[in-house]
Amino acid sequence: MQSRKRVLIVDDEEDLTWSISKHLAKDQELYDLFTANSGVKALEIMTQLPIDLVITDIRMPEISGLDLLVQIKDLYPATKVIIMTAYGSSEVHEEANRRGCLKYIEKPFEIGELRQLIIDAIKDKKGFQGQVSDFQLSDLVQLNCLGRITTALLIEREEENGIIYFDEGNIVHAEAGDLEGEDALFEILTWESGNFKSLRDKQPPRETILKGWQSLLLEGMRRFDEMKPAHKHEQEMDREMRMQNLLNQLNGIMKVKGVLLTSIFDPDGFSIASLVKPGKDKKYNMRVLSPVFSNVIKQVEAAGEELEFKQARDFIIEYNKAILKITRIPEKKEYLIILAEITDQLGKLRVEVKKYLANLAKYI
Repeated sequence: MQSRKRVLIVDDEEDLTWSISKHLAKDQELYDLFTANSGVKALEIMTQLPIDLVITDIRMPEISGLDLLVQIKDLYPATKVIIMTAYGSSEVHEEANRRGCLKYIEKPFEIGELRQLIIDAIKDKKGFQGQVSDFQLSDLVQLNCLGRITTALLIEREEENGIIYFDEGNIVHAEAGDLEGEDALFEILTWESGNFKSLRDKQPPRETILKGWQSLLLEGMRRFDEMKPAHKHEQEMDREMRMQNLLNQLNGIMKVKGVLLTSIFDPDGFSIASLVKPGKDKKYNMRVLSPVFSNVIKQVEAAGEELEFKQARDFIIEYNKAILKITRIPEKKEYLIILAEITDQLGKLRVEVKKYLANLAKYI
C-alpha cells in the first residue's frame, strides 16, 4: 500500500521545473517529487507510478495542460490536478474548472504559495473545501445534484454563513441568517466570494424545498443576473473609496522632508497606488521604475528563501544620492516603497511610516 504521496510537476521550461524542484526539496519528507517537460512524458511516468497530484503548465507543445487534465481525469480519476499559467483569463479558468481542475495558479507566483497548495492538496481530508472565488457556486451545487450526493454545502463569507442540504442529489433545505428554504438558497446563490466546505452524509434538520434542482438553479441564476449591475456599482464605489483612502495615506508620507516617491506593490510586482513629488514625474516615471522595484523585492525574497529565513519585513538601501526603503505591510503580502533624498530625516521617516502602516493594511 502506497504511504508516501507523489507529486509531478509538468512544464516545457526545464529551467522552471528545475527551479521549482530545488525550492521544494525541503519537503522531501512529506512527498516524492517528480518532473516532466512535456505532457507525453508526464503520462509515461503515470503509467509506471501512481501520482497523487499533478501540477501542469497550460501552454505546452504536443499536449496542452487542459488536454493533459482531461486525459488524467479519464485515466486516473483519483489524481488531483493544479493548473499553472502565465496566460490567465476567465475563459481559461472556467474551462479548467469544467474539466476537473482542483486549483488554478497564475505565474509569476510565490514558491511559498505553490508549496502551500501542494501540502493542502496531498492531505487526506474528509470532505472537500475551497474558496467560492475558485468556482462558480452554482456549478458546485450542480455537481452535488448530478452526483446524487447526500451532503451539506457550508458557505462562509465575512460574517455571514449559509448552508445547503442535499439528499441523493435533491436540494431539500437551505439556511442563511434568518432565512430558510428557497429564500435562503437564492440568497446564497448571489454570493460571489467566500469559503465552502462539503460535509458528507450530513442530514437536514427538516425539508423545506420541494422543487427540482434544475428549476431552482435557473431561478437563482436569474436573480443573480438581475442584481449584478447594482452589485457591480457598489463594488466599484468601494474600490474607488479604498483607493482614495490609500492615496490619502501615501500623501501623508509624501509630506515628510526628502520623500520623492511612495508606492504600494502587490505580490505580483504591480503598483497598486503611487504618488511622486510634483515636478519629479518625468525623472521618477512609475512605468519605468515598477519593474526595477519589483525585481529588488523578488531578489530579497529569493535570498530569504535560500537562507531559510522568513519573509523580509523591512529593508533599506542607501545610495549616494537617495534612500530606497521597502517595508512589508503588516498581515498583508503587499509592500510599501519609499524613495527619498539623503537627509538627516531617516529616523523621522521610520516613525512616520509606522504611523501609516496600520491604515494601509486596513484599506488594501
